[in-house]
Amino acid sequence: MRPGSAARVQVWVGGQLFEAEQSLLVEHCGFFRGLFRSGMREARAAEVRLGALSAAGFRATLRVLRGERPALADGEALLQAVECAAFLQAPALARFLRRSLTSRNCALLCDAAAAFGLRDLFHCAALLVRDGPRALAAELLTPEARAYVAALRPSSYVALSTHTPAPGFLEDASRTMCYLDEEAGAWRTLAALPLEASTLLAGVATLGNKLYIVGGVRGASKEVVERGFCYDPERGTWREFPSPHQPRYDVALAGFDDCLYAIGGELCRSPVSSVERYDPAAGRWSFVADLPQPAAGVPCAQACGRLFVCLWRPADTTAVLEYEAQTDAWQPVAELRRPQSYGHCMVAHHDSLYVVRNGPSDDFLHCAIDRLNLVTGQWTALPGQFVNSKGALFTAVVRGDVVYTVNRVVTVLYTIEGGTWRLLREKAGFPRPGSLQTFLLRLPPGLLGPVAVTTPER
Repeated sequence: MRPGSAARVQVWVGGQLFEAEQSLLVEHCGFFRGLFRSGMREARAAEVRLGALSAAGFRATLRVLRGERPALADGEALLQAVECAAFLQAPALARFLRRSLTSRNCALLCDAAAAFGLRDLFHCAALLVRDGPRALAAELLTPEARAYVAALRPSSYVALSTHTPAPGFLEDASRTMCYLDEEAGAWRTLAALPLEASTLLAGVATLGNKLYIVGGVRGASKEVVERGFCYDPERGTWREFPSPHQPRYDVALAGFDDCLYAIGGELCRSPVSSVERYDPAAGRWSFVADLPQPAAGVPCAQACGRLFVCLWRPADTTAVLEYEAQTDAWQPVAELRRPQSYGHCMVAHHDSLYVVRNGPSDDFLHCAIDRLNLVTGQWTALPGQFVNSKGALFTAVVRGDVVYTVNRVVTVLYTIEGGTWRLLREKAGFPRPGSLQTFLLRLPPGLLGPVAVTTPER
């Protein structure tokens, strides 16, 4: 070995020889860490033999440990990766598998994680199974997995309408948060907002089954509400938490990798490019890499364990970028030329992003949807037009394979099949005026709030 070169180790797995950096294996795998630090004779051997694992699974493990994103498309590849994550005690691989969960593989990974004792992967897969159709839970093989999934609570579709702080003695129904009772087909009141909270041009996101509200404005001068608010559905309580260092409104808020990200926004009617990250465990905000351009109301979505934003650029260009936490940088992913118009959002399903906008041109009664496949990098325009009166798609939320959309007239559910959206069913519209923010929360069992009454336009 040359002076200064990294020590390497040869590993025989399934009759195939692999060579890897010893430091990489020690850093990421408890098995190799224990082996090379044990002082045993095997620790000094030129080769290590792992007879219990598959060569394909170990190859995928090495790729993940080196920062790659291998495609584990079939069931056998996923099972081999789960086995390696458990045997090698590789948290990075287990985390990669959690980020790879979809409605197509969650039942398989739920059973496999239960069998190999990967509790975090098992829990995340079980949550996805619980949010899917009943047939998905029926696919589970182990009694442990079936019982665990049955004990979980499904996600509920929750909505907030526009509200600005008002004197406490004023009765204001818009200061309530509502959830969709799918069995009854009605919206019910979940909780009242704090008197000081504003949802007008605020950032709203969920993280760890808690709701966070950042920013918002009050008054015609758009004074920024400096306090942040967090709602815990388990306790039915609100608490305050610190606001970002830079005051901002019309900010995009995203819960990603156990942190909140406040992305862009406006201050004094000018867009800003700064981005801040909040660590709930530490209770602190810190600046991360700026957006490549100032932007407010930035659409964002998560797919394959990755965080994406959508920016509008001159010459009718839609640009999709990804935030890479390891390098603290925004990386370009794809661009699309489409006429820009008012209103837009972005949602994710499996390995695809869906960018929604008014269209064509300035037709506010219809929505156009473009799909970006993250594997191929190809854009596809969804066939047909989606009518706003049949669900305001600018507040779309995906649960399992179902897209939830809502406006004051009707709540519409679409199912995603083969990359296209098909009308599934319709329910009651949201009984509040103004723009909406929607999200998913797991609510306590037995909760049955009063039916939300319709409030007049102000």
